[in-house]
Amino acid sequence: MSERHDVVVAGAGPAGAQCARDLARRGRDVLVLETEPEDEFPRQSNKSTAGTFASTMGEFGVPEEVVMNFTDDVVLESPNAHYVDDQPGAVLEFADFKQWLVRDGRAKGAEYRFEARANAPITESDSGGERAVGVRYAGDEEVYADVVIDATGPAAPLARELGVVNLERENQAIGVEWEMEGVNVDHPDYADLSGSMMLRLDHRLAPGGYSWIFHTGENRAKVGLCYIQNKAHHEYGDEGMRIDDYMQRWEREDPRLAGATRLKGEQHRGSAHIQMPSSLSTGGFMAVGDTAPTVDPLWGEGIYKCMMSGRVAAITADRCLMKNDVSAAETSIYDDLWHSRVAPNIRTRLAMTRLLYLARNERYDRLIRDLHRSNDKTLSAANGGGLRALLQLFHLNDLPLLARFARERVAGA
Repeated sequence: MSERHDVVVAGAGPAGAQCARDLARRGRDVLVLETEPEDEFPRQSNKSTAGTFASTMGEFGVPEEVVMNFTDDVVLESPNAHYVDDQPGAVLEFADFKQWLVRDGRAKGAEYRFEARANAPITESDSGGERAVGVRYAGDEEVYADVVIDATGPAAPLARELGVVNLERENQAIGVEWEMEGVNVDHPDYADLSGSMMLRLDHRLAPGGYSWIFHTGENRAKVGLCYIQNKAHHEYGDEGMRIDDYMQRWEREDPRLAGATRLKGEQHRGSAHIQMPSSLSTGGFMAVGDTAPTVDPLWGEGIYKCMMSGRVAAITADRCLMKNDVSAAETSIYDDLWHSRVAPNIRTRLAMTRLLYLARNERYDRLIRDLHRSNDKTLSAANGGGLRALLQLFHLNDLPLLARFARERVAGA
């Protein structure tokens, strides 16, 4: 007889594992397929900066045991200035965090199967078209389910074959990060980064993106950068430079990193797509996390977004199972929840992202000066896409930048 479950989740990252936790808590029979061996998990997928905020910790019950350092604020840097925003957060030990998600999911009743790479969806035809009914994994193994969830990230083997996602290379962001010790987090020429998460806008270090220093305690920090491989990157980048070259440049030029050393084995690499999802579901199927894609386009915060996408997928799957209806019409409720609860301002934030990374370094310095002149709520309101706050940060001499942005939007439409 064929093996069968209520739900099969491919991928044990924050999105997939949270989906499994919620479904198991509801009493559903859920199986999680994970590519990596259990005794090494998550060696290959330990690739997040793991910076998040109090809302994530409280909403999903994340324990303090997986926190490397609690932070008090977020520092926004430009090449020649900085702004400090009072925003408490936490820098997680990402491997410990993922392992906790697995343990907690198992405690709630979810089954995990490691060394089980998802290869392709199993489908059947019905009156509504093709419907996902299972997963082929680990070569020729098969498992069947009423609902299938793809949480494999940008690889997206199930979602791609089902035509749910179309991840485009020009929208791919790549990143590299090292955990380092000997970092001077309180250098006199810069903002005090003790207990802070710092994000830096500087095309010399991350053309078409940003770099970061997340303090993890004492003289240690997560130090990295990422950029989208788009027009802004090619315009501001140096020919022949790759992401590791930019990382080395930063280490050579920033006095905060002058005495720092990279911790052996603590390098993280990753990628995500910064684009509107073409779709999110079809019959018997949903795409969550970076498969969708879900990462916040502006600052890359992904843990909360991914876990929330897993949660609303679990809500949708549970509803479908209660109704005994996994048609595309029923699973599309996930799309509605995704747009209302996971990424309610996705179009605005994508536009803000493209506009921000088109700006020159001098404009970043002016942005910091504007933030100092504004009230404490301006950055938060602008970050949320508030029109009034955004207008406070624009000037007449931004018109050429806005005109260029509009031309590129029209050309890309």
